[in-house]
Amino acid sequence: MHRTELADFLRRCRARLGPAEVGLTPGPRRRTPGLRREEVAQLAGMSPDYYTRLEQARGPRPSRQMLTALARALRLTDDERDYLFHLVGEEPPRNRGTSGHVRPGLLRVLDRLYDTPAQVITDWGEVLAQNAMAAALVGDITARPPGDRNIIRSFFTRRDDTPGIFPSEEIEEHARLHVATLRAVLAARPDDPGPASLVAELLSGSEEFAAMWADHEVAIRHSTVKRFTHPVVGTMELDCEVLLSSEHAQRLIVHTARPGSESAERLELLRVVGLQNLAPRDEESPAG
Repeated sequence: MHRTELADFLRRCRARLGPAEVGLTPGPRRRTPGLRREEVAQLAGMSPDYYTRLEQARGPRPSRQMLTALARALRLTDDERDYLFHLVGEEPPRNRGTSGHVRPGLLRVLDRLYDTPAQVITDWGEVLAQNAMAAALVGDITARPPGDRNIIRSFFTRRDDTPGIFPSEEIEEHARLHVATLRAVLAARPDDPGPASLVAELLSGSEEFAAMWADHEVAIRHSTVKRFTHPVVGTMELDCEVLLSSEHAQRLIVHTARPGSESAERLELLRVVGLQNLAPRDEESPAG
């Protein structure tokens, strides 16, 4: 682990980013350019003390999960992410299937959608990034452990234990779309270990999934209209836009309300309420 080089690289990457570029409020005038250390720590989901020690070349060796979180927080390119891994003595991710690294440009788009729920997910349901509005709407999925951020897994394995965010009469429709989407992804990338292992897990662990899988329905997630039931602001009918990445393996999901509608008023109320009502929804069934 090259602690001195790592510390210098982190400082330089932090200095080139402004608060507005990562979705933060600039606040009072800053004495130095770039983000503050505590802001990088917040974006990466680590303690400020831990991050400070990394920049001071005296921190412990970060885990691969922590390196991935830092790469996203600092908006690193693929090459810069690989360099970060090398500085710590880790082999950069060489996935045979879907990459979990979100491109800086896509993250910048996500950051600017401050009044609209938006999140980046893989085509097989792994939530990679959320903005504050998405976390307020469906729960802070990115705060969960890395192995518990898949919306399809959660839909079929946790739905009976937690309140739903969809009207009950639409649950089957969402379930069938999840299954049909996963079948299309697996057919397109049979050697990708992510979706393959998820299908095997759900076939053995969910009778509902297994029954729908046997129907051989195939579909790709498209733009549609969804209804969400929020415990504070009520039911909202939102237009769901699905924007594909250049590789088509990642999706930027954006939910908007029609101007002047009751749903638009409730979505604005959700923005005002913000994350203060997020905690009760952290363990609810996620949405894509």
